[in-house]
Amino acid sequence: MPLRVTPLRVTDLLPNSSPRNAMPPPPSRRALLGTGLVGAAAALTGTLPTGTAVAQPSVTRWKEDEGQRYSVPGLKRPVRVTVDVWGVPHLFAENAGDLFQAQGFNVARERLFQIDTWRRRGLGRISEVLGASYVEQDRVARLFLYRGDMASEWASYGPEAREAATRFAAGINAYLDWLDGHPDALPAEFQKLGYRPARWNPEDVVRIRTHGIGNSLNSQVARARLMSIGGNHASRYYRKLEPDHAVQVPEGLDLSLIPADVLAVYGLATSPMVFADGTLRRMSDGLNALRETATGSNAWAVAPTRTATGRPILAGDPHRENYTLPANRYIAHLSTPGLNIIGAGEPWSPGITMGHNGNVAFGLTNLPADQADLYVYELDPNDHGKYRYRDRWEKMTTVREEIPVAGGEPRQAQLSFTRHGPVIKTDEKHHRAYAVRTVWTEPGTSPYLGSLNFQRAKDSNEFIEAISTWKLPGSNLVYADTKGDIGWVPGAIIPKRRGRGYDGLLPVPGDGRFEWDGFYDNAQLPAVRNPRAGFFVSANEYNFPAGYPTPTYDWQPAYRKDRIHEVLSPQRRTSLADTLALQNDEKSGVARQFLPYLKKLRSTDPTTAKALRLLSSYDGVADKDSAAAALFETWMMRYLYPAWTQLLLPKPAADQLVGISIDFDVRIMNDSFARPDDWFGANGAQKRDTLLLSTLPKAHAEVASRLGADESAWRWGAMHIHLFMHPLGGPNVGPVERGGSFATVSCSYFYHPEYPYTEVIGPTFKMALDVGGWDNSRVINAPGQSGDQRSKHYSDLHDKWSAGEYFPLLYSEQAIERNGGTRILLEP
Repeated sequence: MPLRVTPLRVTDLLPNSSPRNAMPPPPSRRALLGTGLVGAAAALTGTLPTGTAVAQPSVTRWKEDEGQRYSVPGLKRPVRVTVDVWGVPHLFAENAGDLFQAQGFNVARERLFQIDTWRRRGLGRISEVLGASYVEQDRVARLFLYRGDMASEWASYGPEAREAATRFAAGINAYLDWLDGHPDALPAEFQKLGYRPARWNPEDVVRIRTHGIGNSLNSQVARARLMSIGGNHASRYYRKLEPDHAVQVPEGLDLSLIPADVLAVYGLATSPMVFADGTLRRMSDGLNALRETATGSNAWAVAPTRTATGRPILAGDPHRENYTLPANRYIAHLSTPGLNIIGAGEPWSPGITMGHNGNVAFGLTNLPADQADLYVYELDPNDHGKYRYRDRWEKMTTVREEIPVAGGEPRQAQLSFTRHGPVIKTDEKHHRAYAVRTVWTEPGTSPYLGSLNFQRAKDSNEFIEAISTWKLPGSNLVYADTKGDIGWVPGAIIPKRRGRGYDGLLPVPGDGRFEWDGFYDNAQLPAVRNPRAGFFVSANEYNFPAGYPTPTYDWQPAYRKDRIHEVLSPQRRTSLADTLALQNDEKSGVARQFLPYLKKLRSTDPTTAKALRLLSSYDGVADKDSAAAALFETWMMRYLYPAWTQLLLPKPAADQLVGISIDFDVRIMNDSFARPDDWFGANGAQKRDTLLLSTLPKAHAEVASRLGADESAWRWGAMHIHLFMHPLGGPNVGPVERGGSFATVSCSYFYHPEYPYTEVIGPTFKMALDVGGWDNSRVINAPGQSGDQRSKHYSDLHDKWSAGEYFPLLYSEQAIERNGGTRILLEP
């Protein structure tokens, strides 16, 4: 239908006002970037049927230099949106229902391909648009959908969850309706792939679980396979367990029978959608393991008695996969009477997860709660649809579903479940089946949606009370309020495991000897309020005191936490600038531990001598301009650790350990260096030093092969890069040089066999909040807020992010109006 040009005025965006003054023109969008698809897009046949649409919205849009106005069915009152110059949308509604519908409408406007892809992958509906090659991907995704009682599900997230999800989905659908009348506005990805985005149901928001952070399945299998090859003692080389704990093989478990590909189905179900050569591919097993074990975050709060302003400061930066474009956080400001919240959330869910509501500021880190188990079953040799449970053969539950396929007939998919969960592999030869038991089957475990419970908290007391119902992901919630209180409260649904030796560290037989016996209540977990130190830090380290339930034995090393403590402890007037500097800190705790072992070493080999000289003056700061950092990180990750495993383990076990230990636990190697006779035997110190000297020249040679023979020209950033990769191959953003490592506050997981020096996990969203002086707060979200290639906000924050810079997280209407870039009016 033709566009009707209707001028929008600033007063149209203000409550209870009539049009008076013309608004200034917002910046125009740039042209669509790139049109080529990696590979043969023509092979992707079939289009998504549009189906029967609901009432077509009557929409008025005008030239972009005059403003934007949409008529959105379902709204009760107008909603005004001001997108500031950094791409943050500030939504002002007169009631909560309209606010969540506007949030859905706006996120569809900016992140449509991302959220449509998330929904299709999670629901198992990729074949519907991309054809029969993806039927198996769809089948395995459906194994992990929530299939329980929906009334209990909605109730778990608080009283307004159902309305929030319903209106959020309605907002997405309203934008899709608008696109039906404006096909030229369809994002480029849909045009390239030849299908249209699908409409949402409210249940889509909560039934999908596979984007949740997991912390146990990959480590269970990795540990089991290492022990089957190297013996039970080999587990000591894998991870440092906290508290100290001896791994015990569950009775009846044959480690040698666990297949190498036992988690292939689970990996396929939980992997992000990535395209290569025009087709969807599964990320490698290694990257899936990395995804489960290396996710982390930093968060800390500083009490008003230790800040320059006399107000608390709260900082947070989650570490997730940060190579995808757009990133997996989206910043928004949601305002209506009784709710005024700003910060970052998951683009596909209503609400805000990290930020503040004018009363309480909140950040989170991953609490690695052990929330899943791999069950191993003996099958009836005469009927593999039955498994042994106690003294009988129990029949699996079979669900058959129809998977629509673009360009072909629907396919029938069979999904099998035991009493514990979905079956992910059947070993016909050995009469074994494997199933996953996970908290995802419990009501209220849609990741991060529990944040709806605390978004209206008036102070830290109400915030803490709201966390009592938090389930997934396991999280350390760090808070600070305008009354001056700071603290930490964990939230997770943690199984109570019943059975001798059942500790969650290895798979277990599914014959009834090893069961979950309910869950720990969050009130049973520890908490900290107004600590004596005047600050609290969480960085995924072991932080549960003795006497409390142990959520896991697999924690992240404390390098980041220790460094944050080291910097904050002497500060008596911490400023926001200090906080930003600390988030960008690149001092390595690993370098601090290992460099002293080189101090007394000498070598007549010229290359080794050069390496020793370079590292002897290294300050341990993994700065992108550091030559020593390039050598140290290469040596540690590529040569020292693999050689250490070969020295202590038989080669098959050593190869297995290196293959599974992408984020290897360097604490174990450091312990062996500190107690060499205990680990290496007689003359242990000499063997240790020989190991150090023999690996240094290899690392030096590799850096020289990459950066040249002149050490003065070496720079860590010339090797260590970051690239935001669009799933269809472009336009990508970057590459840029990066500093940091897995052991620095400015965190960077970079070593992976497929991408040896490319950062694949780290912070894209970072915030530092001035609690009570909200407009002073700073934030960054790379590479940009928008996922639309035509938007100036697609990559406009990338340079700031790569330079360690931020922009203001504006909260007051006056500051927002002064920095408004685009103004939008949503009307009933």
